[in-house]
Amino acid sequence: MTPTATPHRVALLAYDGIQGLDLVGPLEVFAGANTVLRHDHPGRRGYETIVVSAAGGALETESHLSINTEPVAGLDAVDTLVIPGGIAAPAAADDPDVLAAARALVDGSTRVVTVCTGTFVAAAAGLLDGARVSTHWARAEALRRRFPDLEVDADPIFIHDGRVWSSAGVTAGIDLALAIVEHDHGADVAQIVARWLVMFLRRPGGQTQFATSVWSDRADHGPIRDAQDAIDASPGDDHRVALLAARVGMSERHFVRRFTDDVGVSPARYVAAVRLEAAKRSLETSADTVESIARHCGFGTAETMRRTFHRRLGASPDQYRQRFRVAT
Repeated sequence: MTPTATPHRVALLAYDGIQGLDLVGPLEVFAGANTVLRHDHPGRRGYETIVVSAAGGALETESHLSINTEPVAGLDAVDTLVIPGGIAAPAAADDPDVLAAARALVDGSTRVVTVCTGTFVAAAAGLLDGARVSTHWARAEALRRRFPDLEVDADPIFIHDGRVWSSAGVTAGIDLALAIVEHDHGADVAQIVARWLVMFLRRPGGQTQFATSVWSDRADHGPIRDAQDAIDASPGDDHRVALLAARVGMSERHFVRRFTDDVGVSPARYVAAVRLEAAKRSLETSADTVESIARHCGFGTAETMRRTFHRRLGASPDQYRQRFRVAT
């Protein structure tokens, strides 16, 4: 970067209880990009980063790391605003001081970036304008309920929609920052930064492959709970609606309505989710072949299971096993 080059100003908005990696990860990417630009492209515009908060001073992350911040008041215009997430993000989305700081920072900026649950803060501040966004897989449904005007897609590692850039959970903020560097300076610069961070420039697959099964509702007792237990116990059995309804002594129509009301998803979607989770566990913990797992988990054939994995997880069963196999 030459002395006359005006740096691209990046403000990272912090608040008590942020996830430290949501902030530090992107910060390290921009710092790494500056190193590469100074060495290989001295004429290009680098990044000036500043960590700010509504009032300034020391804040504490959710892992009790203390960070120093500058106050937003009096700060010159920035080009990119980054809002990290964390366990405190939903509460920060109700804090008028945090929201006012976010709105002040976005004035004149060209890019709004959210990491993980930073989407809650940005949405509450009115910065997302109904954009398509990603967030942490475990918080996606809560984001949909709170901000129904947003199009929430919990699978992509990051999403670029107009001036809004959003990432999935935690480490995905690093992927997002690499994508921003690639957008600003090309793949050659971003690739060097990724290699120094021992990262993929483009991570294979989506966020869903990392998600665990999270059931928001479960029938308390009675025939619907009996049907769930039967599906959970033997995912590979024949669980067509007609057979499930007959097993618990209900008509098909009444069974589907009650199951959907009590569980939150249809019987078919529940069966599909249980089978996928069972296959993931088998790939993680056993040496069984993909063909064997496909049969035992109700996919029928290995090819059907492969198509399901590619569609739902963005990775093949073999790739999933390589990434998540538990050593024994």
